[in-house]
Amino acid sequence: MEAPHGPAEELHHTVTVTVQRGNKLQGRKPEFQSFVKVEVDETVLGESEKRVRDPSENCFKYDFSCSFQCSRDPQAIAELARKLIIVTVLDFLPEEKKADARTAVLGQAVLDFLPLLHGQTSFSSKVPLYSAAAIQTKSQDNDNKALTPCVDMVVHVSEALVSAEALSSSNLLKVTVETAFSVPDSWTLPSGSSPTASSYTAALEVPLTTEKNQMLVFFDGTLKAGGLREERGRQKKRPFLSQLLPSNTVVPGAFIEPESVENEDGELRGQGDLLFRKEAETKKTRVSWDVEMCCFLNQEATNRLRKSITKCKLWPVEIMRSMDSSKGQLLEETTEIPFHGVAFVDMGRLLFPGATRIRGAYCVQPFSESLLSNKAKRSVSVLNKYAKAVATAARTTSAKKGAVKRSAKKPGLKTNGTDVTEITSEMEQAVNTQGNLYLEARTYVMIEISLEKPLIPKTPPEELSRRVMALIPPKPPLAEGPTKAQSAVQNFSRQVAKVVSHVCEQVEELYGKDCSLSEMNREHMKAEVMGELNMSGRYFTFKEQLKNAIIRIVRDKMQRTESITNPRELQEFVSKLYIYLVDETHVALNKIYTDEIDVETEGFHLSQAQLRHFAKEAQSVGDYNQALQYYEELLVRNPTDPLHKYDLGSYYMLTGDYMKAGEYYRYAVATDQSHQPSLIMCGVLAFMSEQYTNAQTFLKQAATMESYGVEAWTLLGLLYQSQEDAIQCEGAFLEANKLLRAKEDPKLKEVRKFWSELAERGAEERAKMGTKTTPLTPPQQTEHHQESDDGNEEWSQDAKNHEEEQRILNRVTIYTETVSFLLQNSAVQMAERALALELLSSDGGRSVRYLLHLARLQLLRKNYSSALVSLEEALNHDDENAEAWALKGHCLFLQGSLSSAKDSYECSLSFQPPPQNPHLVLLRLGDICQQEGQFEQAKLVHLQACEQSPSCLTWLGLGAACYRLEELSLAEAALTEANHLNNQNAQVWAYLSFIALKSGRIKEAEQFYKYAVKFKLHNEELIREYTQIHDQARFSYLDDCFKGAAI
Repeated sequence: MEAPHGPAEELHHTVTVTVQRGNKLQGRKPEFQSFVKVEVDETVLGESEKRVRDPSENCFKYDFSCSFQCSRDPQAIAELARKLIIVTVLDFLPEEKKADARTAVLGQAVLDFLPLLHGQTSFSSKVPLYSAAAIQTKSQDNDNKALTPCVDMVVHVSEALVSAEALSSSNLLKVTVETAFSVPDSWTLPSGSSPTASSYTAALEVPLTTEKNQMLVFFDGTLKAGGLREERGRQKKRPFLSQLLPSNTVVPGAFIEPESVENEDGELRGQGDLLFRKEAETKKTRVSWDVEMCCFLNQEATNRLRKSITKCKLWPVEIMRSMDSSKGQLLEETTEIPFHGVAFVDMGRLLFPGATRIRGAYCVQPFSESLLSNKAKRSVSVLNKYAKAVATAARTTSAKKGAVKRSAKKPGLKTNGTDVTEITSEMEQAVNTQGNLYLEARTYVMIEISLEKPLIPKTPPEELSRRVMALIPPKPPLAEGPTKAQSAVQNFSRQVAKVVSHVCEQVEELYGKDCSLSEMNREHMKAEVMGELNMSGRYFTFKEQLKNAIIRIVRDKMQRTESITNPRELQEFVSKLYIYLVDETHVALNKIYTDEIDVETEGFHLSQAQLRHFAKEAQSVGDYNQALQYYEELLVRNPTDPLHKYDLGSYYMLTGDYMKAGEYYRYAVATDQSHQPSLIMCGVLAFMSEQYTNAQTFLKQAATMESYGVEAWTLLGLLYQSQEDAIQCEGAFLEANKLLRAKEDPKLKEVRKFWSELAERGAEERAKMGTKTTPLTPPQQTEHHQESDDGNEEWSQDAKNHEEEQRILNRVTIYTETVSFLLQNSAVQMAERALALELLSSDGGRSVRYLLHLARLQLLRKNYSSALVSLEEALNHDDENAEAWALKGHCLFLQGSLSSAKDSYECSLSFQPPPQNPHLVLLRLGDICQQEGQFEQAKLVHLQACEQSPSCLTWLGLGAACYRLEELSLAEAALTEANHLNNQNAQVWAYLSFIALKSGRIKEAEQFYKYAVKFKLHNEELIREYTQIHDQARFSYLDDCFKGAAI
C-alpha cells in the first residue's frame, strides 16, 4: 500500500496483518489448493502461497503476513476507523496443462481496525468467511454458526496508535444515516426506468483537529417505492459497498431497532405528526442508506466538538439527488447542487450529562447560504466543498492520463448527448424550485449519532451522595432502647411501684397480711401508716426518689429546662404537670394490679397518623400554635422519622421563617440521606439564597430517585435557566417530561389509542373511496346536522371521548406538577417562576391547572380578589371542577362572604373527583350553616366530616349543632369525643359547661368553664352565653330552694 505523501522526516506506524489459517473451507472439489489475497483501502498488500488442506486439523495453514505504513498524522489515524481489511480466499485447481489452471473465489472475510484505536497493539479474531453465492441471514447465522467457514487473523502494530493518556480523552463517533421519508413525488421512477438513473448522497462534517474538519459522505442511497415499512431490526451497512460481497456489507452486531417516537430526539414528535409519519413510512417513496460511518476523535477533536456544540447546537446534514449514476459526483465546480436540501440536527443533547446517543427525524429544508449561516453559523456547504474536491481530483487525473477532449463547437462536456453548460444553466434556474419540493413533500430523514463516551460525564450517585454528606453529615443512629422521654416515664413508673412496695410492707408490719379494711376506720389506718412511714424513714426515701423521677419528666418529657418567672405561667405548668403525674400514676398502678392491660403511656391513645392529621387541620384553619404543638409531639414520639422534621420545615415555610425551615429540612436529610422531599426543599432554599452549587448538588441527588423525579428535574432546569445554561436546562426539562410520560394516566393512553385507531380507519376508508386523505382530529363541541340517527350517535360518542381526553389531560405538565409540590411547601417565590414557564410553554398556557395553581399562590399571599378572578376564569373553562369551587369558597369565606362561600362549597361537594382537601370544605361549610342558624344542615355536614376524617373540630361542630337543636345527650357524647381527642380546646369545655348548666349540674359546669378560661376562651358570644345561662341556672336553683323552704 502506498504511504501517504508527507515530509521525509514524518514517522509512520507499521501495521502487520497475518492470516494464519482457514477453517471449514469447501472447494469445488474435495481436494484443492487455496491461497489468500489481502487488501486495505483498495490496495492489494499481497497474496499468499498456495496451500493444501492439513488433514490432521482439517484446515489450511496460510501463515501469511503483509504490512503497510500508517502515518502518525491525525487524519490518517482518523481514516483508519473507516478502513477495512478485506481477505479474499481463493481455490486453485491445477490442470494437466499449466494454461488450464483455474481459480475461484471461495469467500471473503472483512475486519476493521477499531481495536487498534482503543490502544491495543495486537489483536486476533476468527472472521467469518462469506461466499458470493449466498447472503447470510440472522437465522442462518445463528443456526449454522458452528459450520460457518472462518479465517484466523492477527493484526499487530509496532507501537500503540493511541497512547493510554490520549485514549482517556479521545472518543469514537458513529454517524448513521438511515432513511429519508416522503421524498418529492418527482423522484418516483417511471415504470420500466433503471434504478440507477439517479444517485442520492448525504454529507456532513465533524472535527478532525483544532482547525480541520473531516467530511463524512454517504453514497448509494437506494430509492424505494412505498407500500411497505422498512424492515424492523435491519442491520446497519458499511460504507464503500462496491468492494464487498453482499454478506459483508453489514456491520456485525449493529441493528436499527424500532423505537417509540416519544423517545426520539428529533422533530415531528407531536400528536399531529404521528399519522403523517405512519403514512410516510408505509405508503410513500423513500431513499434508504442505512450506512454507519465511524470517526475517531482525538483529544483536540473531542474538545472542539464540545465547544462547537456549545457555540451552536444545530449541525447541518446536507442531501442531494443527482442525475449521474457515479455516486453523486458533479462535473464542474461551478455546477449548482441539484435538489440540494439540508436538515439541522440538534447536537445539543449530546452535552447532557451522560448522553451518548441521539436519534430522530429531522425535516429537510431547501438549502440556502443564508439559512446555513443563520441556523448553523456556517458559511460553506459541505456538498459544495466535496464537489470542488472531486472536480479538482478528476481534472488532475485526466491531465495525467491526457484523456481530456473538448468539442470544437461547444465548450461544455456532453453527457448522454446533452451539453453540460445547458444542464448547469437549467439547474441554476430550477434550484429554488427543486429545494421547495422538500417543503411540499414534508421530507424528513432519520439520523443517529452516537459516542463511545459522553462528552459531559454524568456524576455518579456515589459522588452525589458524598457531596450531600459533606454538606449535611448524617446523624448517627440513636442507640437501641427507649428515648429520653420514654425513659423518664418508665423511671417514674418504677418509682411508683417502689412506693407501693414500701407502703405494702409497712401495712403488713402493722396489720399483717390478712388485714380487712372493713374492720377498722379507714382514716385512722391511713394516719397510722403515714406515721410509721415517717418514723421509719421510708416516706423520705420514696419522696426523694419520686422527686428525681419528676425532674426527669419535666426535663426530658416536657422539654422544660429553664425556670418560669411568670406566676401565671408557673401555675398553668404546675397544673398541667399535676394532671399528667396523676394519669401516669394510675397507669402504673393498673400495671401493678392488673395482669393483662394494654394502654399507651403517652397522650390519649392518639396514633401518629391522627396527630399528623390534626396538625394539618390546625395549620389549614390558621391555628399555628396548635399545629406546632402537634408537630413537636410527633417529633418527640419518633425522632428517627424524617417525615416529621420535613413537616416542621413546611410549617416554618408557611410562617415565613425560612431559616428555621432550612434547619428542619437539613435535620430530615441528616436523619435519612435519601429523603427526597427534604433534599428538594434544601435545594430550593439554597437556590433562593443564591447558593447555586449547593442547590445543584441537592437537586441532582433528589433527581436520582423516583417518587419526586419530575419536580427535582424541573427545579434543576429552573436552576440552569437562571445561570443561562440553555443546553443543561433543556436536558433537565426533557428528563422531567420523560418521567411525566412514564407515570401518565393509563386511561389517557387508551383514549389516545382510540383516536389513533379511529384516524387510521378513516384514512383507509377515504383511500378506498378515492378521496384525499386528511388527518382526523377529535371532534369539537359544535352542532352536527346529520341525516341518520346512527351518525348522530357516533359523533356523540366521539365528542364524549374527546371530552374525557380533555378532562384527563387537563394540561398536565412538568411545571404544574412542580408548582403543586412547591405550593404544598409554601415556596411561593419558586412557584411563581415555575408558573411563568407554564404560561410560556407550548403545552401550557392559561389552562385550568395553571389558573388553579395561580389562585393557590394568590391565596397564600392573601390576595383574595385576584384569586377570585383566576378562579372565575378557571370555572369558565370547566364549571364542574370541584377544586376550583372549593378554592372559590375559601376565598369568599376568608373575605367574610359566607352566603356565597356556602354556595361554592356545596357545588364543590357535588362534583367528582372531590377537592384535594374535602375535610376543610366540610369544616367551613358546617361553620357557615351554624352561623346562619341552619343547625340541622350543620349537623349533617359535621356528621359527614366525622365519618370521613374525625377530629376534635368535627366532633365539636357536631356537638355544637346538636346542642343548638336541644339534643343534649347527643351533643354531650360528641363533645366528650372531641375532648378525648384534644382536652385543651376551650370551645369544647365551654359547650360542655352549657350542657352541664342546662342539666342542672352547676358545680360541674363551673369546673368545665374554668378549663375553658384556662385554655384561653376568646369567643365573646360564648362568654356572654355562659354568663346568661349560668345566671339563669343559679336563679332557678335559688327559686327551687325558696319553694322548698316555703313548703
